[in-house]
Amino acid sequence: MKTLYIVRHAKSSWDYTDVKDYDRPLTERGISDAYLIASILKNKIKKPDVFVSSSANRALHTAIIFSDTLGYPLANLNINRSLYSFSDGYLLKTIYALDDDFDTAIIFSHNHGINDFVNKFGSQEIENVPTAGVVGIKFDENHWKNIKKGETVLVEFPRFHKVKNK
Repeated sequence: MKTLYIVRHAKSSWDYTDVKDYDRPLTERGISDAYLIASILKNKIKKPDVFVSSSANRALHTAIIFSDTLGYPLANLNINRSLYSFSDGYLLKTIYALDDDFDTAIIFSHNHGINDFVNKFGSQEIENVPTAGVVGIKFDENHWKNIKKGETVLVEFPRFHKVKNK
């Protein structure tokens, strides 16, 4: 059995017009949402065996927050530039290349690739994975390269956990 958690990077800022898309930072809300969802996961899932992140600033910052919260050594964080893609092709190549010694993996990436992937490979239709959203899918496979349609076992979005101001 293999379990994959896909995380869309937290909310990033468009305020810096002189900053390339690749370098856009997280907003305060993004940082807060990343800590919120990471804290929820800490109490719901076993720590994944491997963390893989896009090298884009917003995804990497999200991965660092999750790594810190879930107790994963930052020195072991796998940074993959090809995940800075907005299609599911590079995401799928990254998953297929995971070492089979890892039974659980968490990947930090970007939309639209995430939406496409979770709807092709998960059992639950998801219209849009929001920023800082996480979808977990369990696969009845021993090898990452053989994954097919799996079972969606976790959906955590920040809006599910927001406390409304009175």
